[in-house]
This record gives sequence, structure tokens and C-alpha cells, in this order.
Amino acid sequence: MLNLISGLSRRQKGYVFLALDLVLIPLALLFTFAVQALPAPALTTLWHTWPVLPYLMLSATGLSMWLGLPMIQLNAYERHAVGLTAIYALAVAGSLAVLSGIAQLGLPPGTHVVFGISYFLAIVAARAVMLYLTIAVYQSAGPRCRVLIYGAGATGAQLAQALKSHEAIDPVAFVDDNSSLQGMMLAGLPVLAPAKIAEIVKARAINRVLLAMPSVSPPKQAQIARRVQKMGLEVQTLPSFAQLIGEEALVDKLAPVAPQTFLGRASRAGELGRAAFSYAGRSVLVSGAGGSIGSELCRQVLTCQPRKLVLYELSELALYTVHQELLSLTEETGIEVVPVLGSITDPRQVRGVLAEHEVQVVLHAAAYKHVPLVEANPLPGLANNVFGTQTLAVAAAQAGVERFILISSDKAVRPTNVMGASKRLAELVVQDLATRTGRRSARQGRVSPTIFAMVRFGNVLGSSGSVIPLFQDQISRGGPVTVTDPNVRRFFMTTREAVQLVLKAGSEARGGEIFVLDMGEPVSILHLARQVIESAGYTVRDEIHPEGDIEIAITGLRPGEKMEEELTLTDDLIGTRYSKIFCAHEDYLSEIEVAAMLRSLRQALAAGDAAAARGVILRWVEGYAPLVAEQKSS
Repeated sequence: MLNLISGLSRRQKGYVFLALDLVLIPLALLFTFAVQALPAPALTTLWHTWPVLPYLMLSATGLSMWLGLPMIQLNAYERHAVGLTAIYALAVAGSLAVLSGIAQLGLPPGTHVVFGISYFLAIVAARAVMLYLTIAVYQSAGPRCRVLIYGAGATGAQLAQALKSHEAIDPVAFVDDNSSLQGMMLAGLPVLAPAKIAEIVKARAINRVLLAMPSVSPPKQAQIARRVQKMGLEVQTLPSFAQLIGEEALVDKLAPVAPQTFLGRASRAGELGRAAFSYAGRSVLVSGAGGSIGSELCRQVLTCQPRKLVLYELSELALYTVHQELLSLTEETGIEVVPVLGSITDPRQVRGVLAEHEVQVVLHAAAYKHVPLVEANPLPGLANNVFGTQTLAVAAAQAGVERFILISSDKAVRPTNVMGASKRLAELVVQDLATRTGRRSARQGRVSPTIFAMVRFGNVLGSSGSVIPLFQDQISRGGPVTVTDPNVRRFFMTTREAVQLVLKAGSEARGGEIFVLDMGEPVSILHLARQVIESAGYTVRDEIHPEGDIEIAITGLRPGEKMEEELTLTDDLIGTRYSKIFCAHEDYLSEIEVAAMLRSLRQALAAGDAAAARGVILRWVEGYAPLVAEQKSS
């Protein structure tokens, strides 16, 4: 039977509906004559009207085709179609009156009215029976997806009505948090409590759950979805009608609040001013050009009008992305933008790139910076951050580069993790090169060909892997927002501030300086989490507000993580021409000590001995105390 129904074309199904409507005409007449007080029996009266029946059915055919009744699908036969049927039945009854008058059948006027009503009811009933039978055929022909509708409001009720005529989906029941609806019947389906979802799924063989709660906040929907998915069910969300027609923005289109909103102080980014002259007309190389800091460095360097900008990047995708963006910014400037795919740990490639492009300024931003990842992979982190820096810095000195600026981190100060320690070792390497080239130039009676300097700053708002994008992603998934410890505090700055610090400090450098920014007071991460949640339009769920949208979960400090970061090893800070930029004077290792440190570290890496590598850090990095973070975490 299913093959027969599904094998019919739309036109063929229309012919079936038309034929059925025509067959119902004599049946409706017979019923009319039976309920009317006529002198002759119903069959006899029908026989007397037989001469006009062909003409009546011919006019009915024309009326039906004109109104388009045969083309209305069964599952779309609703209020509008019923109205057309009433007009059609009234027109057929009028045709009968005209034809019976011409043929002088002598039928009472009320007969035509009763016929019209009877014919209308017969057509509607026939359509309903056909729909029921068709659904029964489809339901018995193959497996159907049994769905549970979460939400018994207006959207849920409309969804249930629409799905009842679906050939492959079978709505089974509603669940709703509203206790006043629980136990009621809606659209022929029971409304049950969400606490019984597991029982309902098992007892009624549910395959899928449809969330029909467009007015509920996305985080709560995400929480419900995750809870249901753990039961092995597929979950789908239904948007509101306002979203479907475009009057209300879909959740996916909502833009998150800009990270700089949470800075907690006025931004200190201004114009580069005189600092731009240190990069104008020069060939500038940015290592790690595809990263958050590296790409912003490239953008701001372009405003200084360099002769050439060399993008040095290990990630092919990141390099492609930043290169395409910068090409659009330099179409009419004449600045050459050169993408270089490679690693800073490759000495031959590094020397070749510096020589080929006659690089004059190196801004070294390439580094592995994610604390937990480097903590779990200490050897690659040390190889890239320490020996990559050494390779690039030594090659820069040999090539006669004017300036070499290392991008460092506040985590390098008394570090409790391998990432911070690797950045401190990189600083020691650059400080050693600055000291040696300075002494050599002094002996030769000339200015140092390469100025080495370091710039140290805190967390950058919105950078890849930083806390605010993480919070926003957790909020989009319904939470919880994770904070390691309620007392953790961090320094924050915007990407623009960080890059301007690098460029301004680079222009001020005379050799061996460590530049830091006055970043104000450190920010509580717990307070920041609340800000991000509330800025997204949601409320925090806690003991005081159990009905809130997003929960904040305290997970405990991760290995190598501090409660608070520091910017300098000492309080010995000297001001610069820029009011918020300072130069820190810190002790550094001698040339022999740096050589011994690098030799021991290289041996540990060659042997693949992470414990030996940590021993090198413990020996040479001031304040390195990995056990402190582990104790706090435990």
C-alpha cells in the first residue's frame, strides 16, 4: 500500500481527490433525500434527478479545478482549505438548484440547502479519514523517529501539531518545567515532568528530544541539551517564530562583548609618535606573525611605513590568514609583505631569511605560550622558546640587524611553570648577547651593530587561549565558567597596548633593557568571570541565586600556576620618555654561566630527559619553584 501511495504523482493524487469529491455528490443527494420529508422514497427521488447528475458533476469538476481543491495536500488541509471547501459546496448546491429548476424536478428549496451542508461535511470527513489512513500506512510501513518535545508552550504545541502528519516522526509526549502543566493533555499528548525524562525515554522508546523553548536563555537550553545527550539521545533546538522571520536575531549571530571592555582601567594605547621613525623605511621581520600579538605587531608596523615586512610563521594556516589580511591593507602603499613558512629553530633558514630580505629590525613574538600545554610538553616548549630565541638572536647579531626586541611575559618573573621559566631563560640569552655585543663594540670603538632589548607584559585580553575567549566559549555552551581559584588575580592589557609597548620600547632601547608597562592593579579572575557572564546578558547561578543562568565552577590551581603574577624581579624601575613605560634593572648571568646553562639544557633535550631539563631550570632560573604551584593545586 505504501508503494502505491508514494508512487503516485502530485497530479495523480489530485485526480483521486477529484474523483472522490464527485462520488460524494450522489451520496450526499441520497442522504439529503432521506432526511427530507418528500412524497417519494430517497432512492426513487435520486432516480428522478438522474438526468441532471452528469451536468451537476461536470459543473462540480470545473468549480473544483478552479478553486484548486484537488491540489491541496492532505497534511495541509486546514482552515483555509476548509473555507474553500465551503465555497465549493455552496456553489455546487447553487448549481443543483439551477439545474433542478431547468429540469422542473420540483425539489423544495430547503433540499438544496441541506444538500450543500451534507456535501461540505462529507468532503471534510473524507479528507480526515484519508489523512488518518495515510498516516497509519506510513507508520506501519517502516521505523519512525519517536520524539519527546521539551517545552509545552505555544511553540511546543504548534510543533506537535505539525509533526503529527509527518511521515517519519512520531511525537510521543511533552516535558515541561511548569508544574501547572504537568499531568495535562496538550495536542493529544501528555505533559510530564523533566525529572522523569530517563523513565520516559526507556518506557516510550524515545529517539530524539526537541527543545521547543525559544524564550529560555541559550545557556539553560545548552544545559538541558547536555543533560539529555548524556542519555544517548539526539537533541535539536527549535528557534522562535520571531527569529525565523528575522524580527529577532538568532543566538549564533550575537556578537560577544569586546574583551577590552573588561580592562578595569582606561586604555593606555595612543599614537606611536616618534617611535614610528625606528621602523619607517626599514625591513622588519616579525616572528610568530600569525599569533595574536604577532599579527597586531604586523598591523601597527605597517602604519610606520616600513620598506618591507617579513612574516615568519610556523603555522601554515595562521601565516595564510595574516598574509591575506595584510595584503588588503597594503594594496596602495607599496610596502612589500613577504610570507615565510618555517621554524625559528632552523639556523640555516633563519640566516637565509635575514640575509635575503636585508632585515634591519626583528620583533620576536614566536613562542609556545600556553602554560598547561608547555607544562605537559616541557622539552618542545624549551626547545622552541629558548633555543629558537638563541638561534634568531645570534643570526640577527651576525647579520648586523639594527634592533632585536624579544616579547617576554610576566610569567618569567619567579616562574612556577616551564613556560615562564623558558621565557626567563630566553631573556637571559638575549641579555647575554646584549652584554657581549656591547663589550665587543666598546673594544672596537664603535656603536653596537645590534641593539637587544626585552619587553615584558601581562595577560593580553582576547588573545588566543586567553581567559575571556575561554569564558565566552563556556557561556555559549551553557557553562559552567571555570575559575581555578577565587583568589587568583592577573595583570591585563589590550593587544593594542601590548604592541604599542613593544614598538615604543623598541625605539627607546639602547641595549639589554627589560621594559615593563604600568598595568595598574591586578584583576580578580572571579570578578572577571562574573563580568563576562553579565555582559552576555545572563545571571550567575550560585547559592544565593539558584535560578541564575551560568554557574562558576572552582577547579583548583593547575600545575605551574600562580595566585598572582609579578612584572619585575626587583623594584628598581627607571622611567622613560613614555610615562607608563619603565625600564627594570635586574641581575643577569655571565657569558660562561649562560654557555653552561645552554650546554646542560641541550644535553637534556638531546637525551629526551624532562627531569634533567627541569633541573637546569631549577639551577639557573631565579625563583623557579614548581612545587609551590603543585601544593596550592592539591
